[in-house]
Parts: sequence; C-alpha cells; structure tokens
Amino acid sequence: MPVIATAGHVDHGKSALVEALTGIHPDRLKEEQIREMTIDLGFAWLTLPDGETVGIVDVPGHMDFIENMLAGVGSIDAALLVIAADEGVMPQTREHFAILTLLEICSGVVALNKIDLVDEEWRALVEEDIRAMLQGTCWASAPVIPVSARTREGLERLVEALQEILWRCPPRPDLGRARLSIDRAFTMPGFGTVVTGTLLDGCFRIGEEVEIWPSGLRARIRGLQSYRRRVEQARPGSRTAINLSGIAPEDLRRGDWVTVLGVFQPTQLLDVYLIHWAGSPRPLSHFAEVKFFHGAAQILARVRLLDREELRPGESGLAQIALSRPTIAAPGDRFLLRWPSPSMTLGGGEILDVHPERRHRRFRSEVLSMLRTLHQADPITRLRVWLESAGLLSLPEASRRLALPLGRARELLERLTAEGAAVPLGEGLWAAPNWPERAIRQLIEQVEAYHRQNPLRPGMPREEARSRLGWPPALFEAAVRAAVMEGLLEEAGPLIRRSGFQVRLNEAQARQVEACLARIRQDPWHPPTPREIETMLGRDLVQVLLDEGRLVRLSDEVIMLMETWQEAVERIRAYLQARGTISAAEARDWLRTSRKIAVAILEKMDAMGITRRVGDVRVLAQGPEVGMETRTPGSG
Repeated sequence: MPVIATAGHVDHGKSALVEALTGIHPDRLKEEQIREMTIDLGFAWLTLPDGETVGIVDVPGHMDFIENMLAGVGSIDAALLVIAADEGVMPQTREHFAILTLLEICSGVVALNKIDLVDEEWRALVEEDIRAMLQGTCWASAPVIPVSARTREGLERLVEALQEILWRCPPRPDLGRARLSIDRAFTMPGFGTVVTGTLLDGCFRIGEEVEIWPSGLRARIRGLQSYRRRVEQARPGSRTAINLSGIAPEDLRRGDWVTVLGVFQPTQLLDVYLIHWAGSPRPLSHFAEVKFFHGAAQILARVRLLDREELRPGESGLAQIALSRPTIAAPGDRFLLRWPSPSMTLGGGEILDVHPERRHRRFRSEVLSMLRTLHQADPITRLRVWLESAGLLSLPEASRRLALPLGRARELLERLTAEGAAVPLGEGLWAAPNWPERAIRQLIEQVEAYHRQNPLRPGMPREEARSRLGWPPALFEAAVRAAVMEGLLEEAGPLIRRSGFQVRLNEAQARQVEACLARIRQDPWHPPTPREIETMLGRDLVQVLLDEGRLVRLSDEVIMLMETWQEAVERIRAYLQARGTISAAEARDWLRTSRKIAVAILEKMDAMGITRRVGDVRVLAQGPEVGMETRTPGSG
C-alpha cells in the first residue's frame, strides 16, 4: 500500500487535482474551504488500474505553511509535483522540489496542470523550464504529464504514469521495528483516541501494546484502519489510523512516534551527513540554531560541524545535531533542516548514528573516517564500523544503535562472526578481532589517567576502572591478568596501578607532612580531629599517610599516629593479661587519654579480633596470640 504526496507552489491546483483523481476533496478544515487554500495536510486514496490502493497526502503550497508540508512528505514512496502551466516554475516549486531531493524521494511524476489556460507554444516553454529544473537530479527522467483538473484532460495518462512509477518502487521492508510518526491525533466519538500516519518498518496488530515516544507512555491498539477499511494488521508503508486505549489525545502531539515495545530509545544527539541546499541564502556556521524535521516532528536544534567552520550553500559535510528535546530515529533515516528566521529550507541529509557514544571532538580524522563509512552503509557495515571503533559491543547496544530488535541484531553479529570480523565473548558480548591488545591499551589508559588526576593515591580501585570501561567482571579481570603478565600493571588488593608507580611528595608537601606529624607527636594521646588534620594537610595527603601506615583511622572521629596505636594495643593487651578485663573508663585512665579515643581504640581492637566485648568490659579474644598484625595500611 504505497503512499504518494503532492508538492508544488500555492494555487497550482494540487487539491483540485487530487479531487479529480480520487473524488475526495482533501481540504478538511473549514478555514481551508472558505479560503480555498490548503493550510494543513489532507488525505485521500486512489485505486490504480491494477487494483492497488494508493494513499495520497495533499500538502499546502503556500510558503507560510511549508512546515506543515514537511510533516506529510517524510515517509512517502513517491511524489506528484504539480506545476501550473499558466505560471510555470515558481519559488515554492523550487523549494518543494529541493525538499523532495534532500529526502531522496526520487520516484515521482510531474503534473503540468491547467493546460486548458495556455496555448501549445506557452506550454512547450514551461515544459522546457521544468526539464531544466529537473536536470542533474534524480528526477531527470521523471515523466511530465500535461493535465487539466478542470476538464480532466490527461488524467488517465497521469494515473498510468503513477502506477508505472510505483511498480518500480521496492516494497517497504518489514524490519520488525514498526513505527508511525503521528501527523494527526484526535478523539472519535464511540472509539476514543485515534492517531494517523504512515506505518514504517514493520506491522501493527490489534491488541498489541505499543510505546509512545518521546514520553515513554504505553497504550494498546484497540483498532486499525487503512484507507477507511478495518484491518487486523497494518502493513509497512500504508496510511494507518490507530485507535489507542489507555492514552488521551492531549498526551499526544504531531511528531510523536508510536512504536513496538523494546526496540527504540529516545535520543537528543545524532551523527549526520548534511547537505546544504544550493538555494539556501547564507552559509551554515558551527553551532548554528536550526529547525530539525524528521517524520512529522519539528524540533529546535544546534548543528555541530565536525569537518569545517562553516558549510556553504551547495556543500555537504559531517555534523552532529544536538536536539532541544528527545525523539526517536533509526540509522539511514532522512531529515530536513530549516532556518528559524527567516523561515526557509536550509538542507537535509542522512542520519548515520542515533546513539553516538559522546559529542565528538571536531576535526578528528578517525571520527570523520568512521562517519564517512557510515554514510549510506547497510546495517552490517554499520555494526562492523562501530565494533572496530569501540572494540567491544554488547547485543543490547547493537540493537539500540541499529534500532533493530534483539533477534535481528544477533543475526547480524553472528554474520560478522562467520566472516571473522567479530569474536563472541559470551555474556552477550562481541569483540573486534584485535580486542585483547586494544583492551589492555584501554585499561592502561584508564589507569594512567587516574594516576594523573590522583597522583597522591597508590592506585585505582578495580571496580571504578571496570565501571568506567563498561566491561563485565570476567572480561575486566582477564584484561587485568594479561596486563600484569606483560608487566604493565601491578595489583595491590582492591587497587591496580601502573608498574613501578609510587606516590611521591614534592618538597612543599613533605614539609607539610612533617609539620603535621610533629604537632601530633606533641600530645599523641590527644590528637587533632580528622577535620583539623585535613585542614592542615588536605584530604589527599591525609590519605597518603593512611595508605603508608604513618597514620591510622580508628573511627570517623579519631585518627592517630601508627606508633601510638601500636603502643595502645600492647599496653591494653598487657593490662588484660594481668587483670582479665578492662572497661572504657579503665582504658582511658590506663592510656591517659580521653574517653572518645579510648572507646575508638577498644572498638578497633574488637574489629581486628584482638579483644572481645562482654557486657561493658573487654577481654582478650580466644584463638592464636595476636602478635596479631596491628598495622592497618589503607584504613581510610
């Protein structure tokens, strides 16, 4: 069930021609009928001689309503470009035609309308102008059919030309990711919420649960119609009306998407190949504000040019588009851009990646090479490029970036595996063939970056490194073992560090440390609070002393010298060996310290298994003698 759209300048007879072809006047708004001018999208359908039904989207031609026109041409199979014989090629003719070519809508017919108003000589001149406009474009060989909507001359030939064009259009594929961009949402008495649009990339079925994007709301399909006929299943490429339950019309707007569950995720950043229309009035500069059109959506956005400072009319380049609000899209989708003021078509192009990992740094050769490869690439090539770039790709990530169901993404990854371009690692992960070397390099880069940012810390926490890399535990540990075996990393309990790395204090830091330790030694049994010590040294230097075992943290409120802590342990052990028990008050008096510090010492000894609490006193713990290690390096 293909869909075609009209295009052309205002008053060139698009709506009259649709009515002459179908018997349906597409202007549905009262204002349109009073003004005799199309303002918003209109809809009709035509049965071709071969019996196939074709949907027709009639679009406004006036420049004030061109953005409504864009909502109707984003997902069509062919176009009917209407040019009045008495006026010929006009400004909106050229802009509408530019929009068609930017969207790569290359199947179409030119209807030279109103031939009853001109003579043969004039008509020949207009046809010559039309051929000049089409020359050098994908429409160069498009048929130009003289017609009159008023007298019906040429209509039969026009229908035959449309049928022939549509025969050449490949059927819309079922990619298992059904989606429909809403161009209308309304309430129908007795039915409830109804949305309409052109169905892409899959089928919808009655009873199916669907997602609404970008809101993420869910609804259920209560009924389906295609060309006013009730259907159990809507097919790809058909104009479709969906009766939704569980959602109100006010929760929907033009440009929202209805999709199958579990395939799409919203995005606000797109990698794109951008074509700047030759008819645009000025160059496009980096980070310019634009209007972004995709499906029936219109979103304010910024363009980040990646390979130049400005893109002049007639040029093309690589860019990222940062959207002001989320939408959904798929690689290979076409889009349009317009200047916000004055409102005019700027250009368009192809979406290359809907979930880029980050904002790319500009003018990076490896980024530009990757994006050029993605331009007009098929899904398996896109996967290969992403895998080569990242080194590691999970099945959910492949599904998300391709906007394909998990099963189809798995099939493509398995094809890459058969070609030797991917290595399955288990746990739903695939790696590039050179991944082990790259993994070690990425791991070393993470550790070295951590050392640069934290020069006073003895190593990077393993879990932090794994989390930053986004690897499963088994793969991370395998990479660590390989790096250790190659002598590139060292392990230190929960930490990893570059081989040979040592914390080194500069002269100023060393003086700070000695001054602080000297102050604590003046009265070691009444040390400054942790906050006071951090004020003297800073948190990082305090951690160095804890890691080196020169200080020990007994609690959140007590830090003391390691030699003082060791003396406390020996003195309390001796007390217990002589008397059997010790209370907090007795420990305070025995050590000549405060109750807070005495309690902290006893609780630390409990935690280390040196002592055991019995009621309000401590006794020596049972078991092997604790010539037990009293140093606790790294106690933080």
